[in-house]
Amino acid sequence: MRLSLLPLGAFLLATPTLSAPSFTGEPDSSGKYWLFAPGITASFIPYGASISNLFITDKNGIDRDIVLGFDNATYYSVDPVHPHFGGVPGRYANRIKNSTFTLDDDGEDYHIRPNENPTAAHPAGVNTLHGGPDGWDHRNFTVVTYTKSSITFSLVDPDGKEGFPGEVISYITYTLSNRTWDAKMVAIPTTKKTPIMLSSHTYWNLDGFANTETPTALNHTFYLPFSGQTVAVDSILIPTGEISPAPKGSVNDFWSAPRQIGEGFSLEGIQGNCGGSCTGYDNCWLVNRNYPYDWRSEDKMVASLASEWSGIKLEIWSDQEAFQMYSCNGMNGSMPIKATQGRDDGTGSRGVEKYGCVVLEVQDWIDGINHPEWGRGPKQIFEPGGDPYVLQVRHRFSVDA
Repeated sequence: MRLSLLPLGAFLLATPTLSAPSFTGEPDSSGKYWLFAPGITASFIPYGASISNLFITDKNGIDRDIVLGFDNATYYSVDPVHPHFGGVPGRYANRIKNSTFTLDDDGEDYHIRPNENPTAAHPAGVNTLHGGPDGWDHRNFTVVTYTKSSITFSLVDPDGKEGFPGEVISYITYTLSNRTWDAKMVAIPTTKKTPIMLSSHTYWNLDGFANTETPTALNHTFYLPFSGQTVAVDSILIPTGEISPAPKGSVNDFWSAPRQIGEGFSLEGIQGNCGGSCTGYDNCWLVNRNYPYDWRSEDKMVASLASEWSGIKLEIWSDQEAFQMYSCNGMNGSMPIKATQGRDDGTGSRGVEKYGCVVLEVQDWIDGINHPEWGRGPKQIFEPGGDPYVLQVRHRFSVDA
């Protein structure tokens, strides 16, 4: 994802440093709903059903807020950049080529509102990213249930919104348990057949931007044990239809062994790897597990991210069959970190530097609705009376001394 960022001063809010929250059954004064479980504390907001804070205690006993967001929930809706901080992109995550798709049974071309890669001929853009300019992570969800360790949000997406056919009702449930964050997303079409593909668009920095050695997340070690192939894309990150191997030792090889993200920057192919002249990662890997399998099994972990500096390690399990990683190539220091983040002595940048974070997205094969040869229809096209769309993901944290 590419961002057009503004000067840092345009984003800063006069908000106090967060004091230790407690469960009250209501949102706090900044509009955040807090959840608690042993070894983990997190906040969520109705805007985009987004995660806003996530605290894990590091190897030195310091609580680190390891996700990007804003200090106040009200700022998400007025932020002019809208980097999809922690939200649920929908109704169709990632990119749609030419902002168009066809459903085979009716032969009708559906035109979705474009919002990326504007040109003189197409000032709104030539493709759609994350469901359009008013996708799900731009909208306020309704809080359905809220307990000390779990919250469920719901959104009714009307027929025709952003150009998508049919009404869809969704439920997003987040649950905390022992150093674990579970997410379950259910979407139900009620009136027409329609494409649905969701994700969780969380920005991670496992050091909480407190690392005194580097302002980036290139020191984070990344691992994709089931992902030896990527979806090939063109210069604006639209899938070409080809599936590319990631040979051992190549720039996109995170399957053969865990590797620091920064190590790939010295390898052939890193320039243009994230589209055009971009240097870094914004890639979709396929998750190839042999059927049948239980996605919750210990040996079916799809990804991990770890920082030696903080000792915090994140392991991810999911029922989805693709995985996108973005290395925050578009950051430039102008997007602020939260009051709960930064170096302990107060020094260093208060903005997110280039490569200062990592976005991890579980999802299905991107733009699969425009590539019927992939056979992703049962995973991406849903109709009333049939099985609902379901995404499940588990984030489990540990700390190495």
